[in-house]
Amino acid sequence: MIVPKFLKELLDARSPTGSENEAQAVVDKWMEPISDIYRKDIMGNRFATISPQGSPSVLFAGHIDEIGLLISYIDEKGFLYFEPLGGHDLSMISGRRVSILNSNSVIKGVTGKRAIHLMSPEDRKKVPQSHQIWIDIGVKTKAEAEALVSIGDPAVYDQSFELINGTIGVARAFDDKAGAYAILEATRRLAKNKDKIKAKVIAVATTQEEIGTRGAITAAHSENPDFSIAVDVGHATDSPDCDNRKYGKFIQGGGPIICKGPNINPIVFRKLEILAQTHKIPYQIEAEARPTGTDARAIQVSQSGIATGLLSIPLRYMHTPSEMVDLEDIENTVKLLVAFAESLSEGDNGIW
Repeated sequence: MIVPKFLKELLDARSPTGSENEAQAVVDKWMEPISDIYRKDIMGNRFATISPQGSPSVLFAGHIDEIGLLISYIDEKGFLYFEPLGGHDLSMISGRRVSILNSNSVIKGVTGKRAIHLMSPEDRKKVPQSHQIWIDIGVKTKAEAEALVSIGDPAVYDQSFELINGTIGVARAFDDKAGAYAILEATRRLAKNKDKIKAKVIAVATTQEEIGTRGAITAAHSENPDFSIAVDVGHATDSPDCDNRKYGKFIQGGGPIICKGPNINPIVFRKLEILAQTHKIPYQIEAEARPTGTDARAIQVSQSGIATGLLSIPLRYMHTPSEMVDLEDIENTVKLLVAFAESLSEGDNGIW
């Protein structure tokens, strides 16, 4: 399979939440040339608008930040301690190669903890807390470390994208580079066929989703669209030890997951479902009884309310260094977004 270059560049970009610079640069490169209006904001969001005089308006949102680590302390021997950026499974952190990002360079390191051979039987059963794990950058003193790294520098796992079987790929940050690519690529395709759309389309690459959908809050407020669809990743529950009675049944390769529940406007949900059926796009349905843990939760209740939908790309091993996605699910998400934008006509709204 030929991997889209845009997607590959987004996956390679290191963008821990609050330090999304590398991903911002990729979005700028691919989206500014095709936009009728292109802008940046104080939160670091990137907005690409096509057909700005169109009606109604629709906002596609996908976040470009990823989980990471934030250097918080350097000890006398030059070992670095950190605070987690976003939600981590602490049992997964030790023994990982990491890249620490500062203003001038990238510093390589390894996460470490006491070896299992040096633990008591009781200690071996415990999950280490973040203050019991450190980053080793191969120095001997605090002064050596401080010459390379500063308090507040972010880090990410040093794990690159790879296709492992057919259309199945693994990467450090499919959450949510997969969703960000989907909304941006859909907008690029719409820009090539503007005669097919009546709507104003805005794609926003949002920041700081991993610590509270913060970029989406300001993006939705500033744009105040008639409709919005957030795209994120969702749990593929077809791997061992996933109880479908608790988590639903979602298959990697089964197409985008269309969310249904109080966070979702029913008109948007129904339109997405009908479009998927009409265009023969495989899809799955998820019931969500609460505000979702995605940008959709912020967008829906912005201003006087925005008619919001959510598409989730099935993903295995979320918030680990090797998240897994079927690239066909990403492509089908792009197709459904394009179909949604093309289906909108002047006067459409989400009032129900």
